Amino acid sequence: MATATNTPQTTSRADKTHRRRSLLGRNYPQIVLNAVLIVVTLLFLVPLIVVISASLTDDTALAKYGYALWPSQFSLAAYTYILNNPEQMLQSYGVTLFVTIVGTISGLVIMSLFAYALSRSEFTWRRPISFLIFFTMLFSGGLVPVYILITQYLKLRDTLLVLILPYLFSPWYVFLLRTFFSQLPKEIIDSARIDGANEWQIYGRIVMPLSTPAIATVGLFLILMYWNDYWLSLLYINDTRLFPVQYLLYSILRNAEFITSNTQGSAMLGSIRIPVQTIRMAMAVIAMGPVAVAFLSLQRYFVRGLTIGGIKGE
Repeated sequence: MATATNTPQTTSRADKTHRRRSLLGRNYPQIVLNAVLIVVTLLFLVPLIVVISASLTDDTALAKYGYALWPSQFSLAAYTYILNNPEQMLQSYGVTLFVTIVGTISGLVIMSLFAYALSRSEFTWRRPISFLIFFTMLFSGGLVPVYILITQYLKLRDTLLVLILPYLFSPWYVFLLRTFFSQLPKEIIDSARIDGANEWQIYGRIVMPLSTPAIATVGLFLILMYWNDYWLSLLYINDTRLFPVQYLLYSILRNAEFITSNTQGSAMLGSIRIPVQTIRMAMAVIAMGPVAVAFLSLQRYFVRGLTIGGIKGE
């Protein structure tokens, strides 16, 4: 008489298959969503890969074959031209890093202090000061008065301070932080005040730690603003030792375009060809590195929930 010796194993395998199918069915929407996000992420990476590939392509081959995901003819001519003076490039990077770090930290401190004061309902001058800040969003003195103020009265031409001061205060970011601070649970602040904490302690030990997502978001915007700025250098900086990296790259590209478009300059160069198109791409690659690192470091705060929490009572 035949016996089914494999019946328990068969039943176990059937149960495992059933559980896997059931688990797959429950997670099917999440799997589809993850697949779509992966595809979208790859699509967003394509332009970045194309820019890097173009910066490593020979300028003639780029004009002949166009842009591609892989260099049609590998060349480092663009980077060689940009890094022809490595000391100047390193000095410009140092200027940009200093301005970005000092400007971002100082701007966050100043604007968060303003926002904290404006978020307190018991502050008497809250409405008048808010109106004055909002007024600067509607009306501006213009470029000429600001230029005269900075160059003639403040004497900030050819100083690092002129690259920091104009962006230290932004009304939009102040109101953004004020809105976030005003939504914090008042019970926490009242409890700290009952325990003897003053306003500086409440601001530094309670408000700022609870507002990390908002502070990180504004901080990233300030980093991008300071890092990508070349306008202030164009107006107020003549000393090459104080050129930030963006303005240095802008000057290199402008000089290359002038030489290639000028008949006398082209005649002096002879057979030497300046890779103007690939220089643009190499500039983008050189300039975007630290900003990409800053974004990857702060992006976790953008996806974090903004649940502040509360006070548990009996």
